[in-house]
Amino acid sequence: MVIRSPDDFPPAGLEGPTSGQDPVTTTQAPERSLEQPDVARDESPDAPEPGEPVDADVQPRETRAGASRPLQTGVRAVLARLPGLDLGMQIPQRLQPLVVTLKRDSPRVDLKAVVRAYEVSDAAHAGQKRLSGEPYIIHPIGVADLLAQLGMDTATIVAALLHDVVEDTEMSVADVAAAFGDEAAALVDGVTKLDRIKVSSKEEQQAESLRKMLIAMASDARVLLIKLADRLHNMMTIHHLPRPKQQRIAEETLSIYAPLAHRLGMQNFKWRLEDLSFQTLHSKRYDEIKSMVLDRQPQRDRYLELVVRELEEHLRSVKIRSEITGRPKHYYSIYDKMVVRGKEFEEIFDLVGLRVIVDSVKDCYAALGTLHSMWRPIPGRFKDYIAMPKFNLYQSLHTSVVGPEGKPIEVQIRTRAMHRTAEYGIAAHWKYKQMRNAPPRSTRDEAAEAQWLSQMLDMQSTTADSGEFLRNMRLDLYADEVFVFTPKGDVMALPRGSTPVDFAYAVHTEVGHRTIGARVNERLVALEYELRNGDKVEILTSKASDAGPSRDWLEFVGSSRARSKIKGWFSRERRSDAIEKGREELQRTLAKQGAGWKRMMAAPELKAVAEQMNYQNLDALLRAIGEHHISAHTVAQQLSGRIADEVEEIEIPPPPVTQPPPRPSEAVVVEGTSDVWVTLARCCTPVPGDEILGFVTRGRGVSVHRTDCPNAADLQRDPERLIQVRWDATAPATFRVTVQVEALDRKHLLRDITTVLGDLALNILSAQVTTQRDRIAYLRFTFELAEIGHLDHVLAQIRRIEAVYDCYRVVPRPAKTTNTPQS
Repeated sequence: MVIRSPDDFPPAGLEGPTSGQDPVTTTQAPERSLEQPDVARDESPDAPEPGEPVDADVQPRETRAGASRPLQTGVRAVLARLPGLDLGMQIPQRLQPLVVTLKRDSPRVDLKAVVRAYEVSDAAHAGQKRLSGEPYIIHPIGVADLLAQLGMDTATIVAALLHDVVEDTEMSVADVAAAFGDEAAALVDGVTKLDRIKVSSKEEQQAESLRKMLIAMASDARVLLIKLADRLHNMMTIHHLPRPKQQRIAEETLSIYAPLAHRLGMQNFKWRLEDLSFQTLHSKRYDEIKSMVLDRQPQRDRYLELVVRELEEHLRSVKIRSEITGRPKHYYSIYDKMVVRGKEFEEIFDLVGLRVIVDSVKDCYAALGTLHSMWRPIPGRFKDYIAMPKFNLYQSLHTSVVGPEGKPIEVQIRTRAMHRTAEYGIAAHWKYKQMRNAPPRSTRDEAAEAQWLSQMLDMQSTTADSGEFLRNMRLDLYADEVFVFTPKGDVMALPRGSTPVDFAYAVHTEVGHRTIGARVNERLVALEYELRNGDKVEILTSKASDAGPSRDWLEFVGSSRARSKIKGWFSRERRSDAIEKGREELQRTLAKQGAGWKRMMAAPELKAVAEQMNYQNLDALLRAIGEHHISAHTVAQQLSGRIADEVEEIEIPPPPVTQPPPRPSEAVVVEGTSDVWVTLARCCTPVPGDEILGFVTRGRGVSVHRTDCPNAADLQRDPERLIQVRWDATAPATFRVTVQVEALDRKHLLRDITTVLGDLALNILSAQVTTQRDRIAYLRFTFELAEIGHLDHVLAQIRRIEAVYDCYRVVPRPAKTTNTPQS
């Protein structure tokens, strides 16, 4: 057993990006990590590690005096020991470390194709340099090397070397296909399309990036692996970028790329991306945690040596071959537990983690029994992820015991194949292919991959709002899971916090929509019951044709899939209801006019009316009528004008094209006269339904006020100028309405409210926003409304917006002040 010095483990950052461990590791004959082999490195003191960024004022190591010869000699010495490599092949010096990695981790890769791809990429990027001052080709080589360590195939390595040529050079996808085949060209094309996302906001950028990556993954998961490797290598050299760009890229990496690597089971990529982002965003906190780790390392190593030696002896005595290593604790993981979970550093760091790797599943359970016979297991800490793998195909036995000196120890027990999957995740599929005598992948593994991807693709296609999609994805990428059983005994993984409703939607969308009850472990439970590991769930469904979900379910469902499906159902239901309501209103209007409404509703002219009024189709027009965006009377006039020659009983002429829009004052009748100019007072903006009075002005006709107008008292002091007025319910007009919204301030609140008003086809005249210190926002909107009876509908729609707790029409009062500045 070897206890490695902290100096042997540079953090996943700028000192050396390819370490497979961290400073908190004890090793015993470990399986090869993702490190570069030492023999492939330049041993000169000032030489950078492979993939490490080179300072802008330092030449690449291949051109520095005294550096190229030792590297060439060292690499050729390694190549000479590797079988099957034709030393007569001309391998460019820059490419030799990659070739070493390929021969060790991807032995079936076609080296000639790789060399050819390098030469093409080098020529295409000739003259281009990175901000570090390096030739640009260093980046494609670095990306290819990361993928070679994963054991990827020839097409992937070739595509990695060429992944920027279509975007940054004159080469086309067709050129790549002609030189390297359609498979490699498709991968290059997929990565190029991911790089061409251009949207306005940061949230939309991230959401669209995720959408495109999911779609690309559905076509070929290797596109996403290349993109992850590309991001990891860029993070290794991020310190050369301007500070604002460093922060933007690091934040995106932490919120999207690291969770994606986690979801794909690529733990090595995940923790490296997290640590690099952490170092970039919070360098002082990173250095502080690193210092605390190094200070306590010697004491931890001594304890690990004691524990490992004792466990090895017991396993050897029962004839179980094993490799035992100290399980790494990474800097960002420590920081996350300290900040998010409120734990002390000593509490996190002193919890020793061991990883036991054995030959078979049988040995996993035998090793577990031996471990529990040595040290007392801690109740409630055993988890069998072999019988029930995680969402990312991860398998291990987890347990915690009280070890020597009374200290708790966390232990993971797994086979070598499980360890490869834990480290490489989805990439293990190609790693297996590179192995001789590779074990076949289980259909369960492939089904698990397909199920998650299918759900994500379904969600991205049904969730139009970028913000909601991004929130759902982030929840799913990092969600803990609970494992439950179907009535047939199949295991189903759901996000922790899921309910029977989430289970129903995971089975099938229609099962979810028709859910009326649930049995868990043969007992009836409420639909909001939180599922636990091992629960057996049975869903009770309705056979009624009008069965559907309840809005209340949105308050307790735990999965983004269920939430998305429920919202989608209500969106479609509202649309269908509005179409049917619009159809009925138009039929009634035509019938009142004495028209042959059945014939007219089926007439092709109705579709022409929809097009004339700028609606996509007839359903869109009927929906607009049903949602009161346009009146059925207006549509009936347009329709009768088109078919007046055929339907003689319709005598309503269409309005003249030059007719100006009706004024609001035309809806007011002045008693005793019909020829007088009428205006609606702006001080109280009366609308139909309000009690009103008329006031004869000097030179501006009759001014109409609400009876409770702030100025009403002054007007009534001059009773000779008051006149009786009333509303004309039959006169069409548009009215100015002011409403106030009170809500808890949040991002995109104003956008969401204006979107609702826009969807209701309202013309917004003005908007005011005031936010107080207690985060209460007051928003005041003035808009035009064609039918005042629809105001209640408008207010109801606004009240349904998240964080809005009140919405009402603003009516000025003479003796009362509002809690927001007057407009």
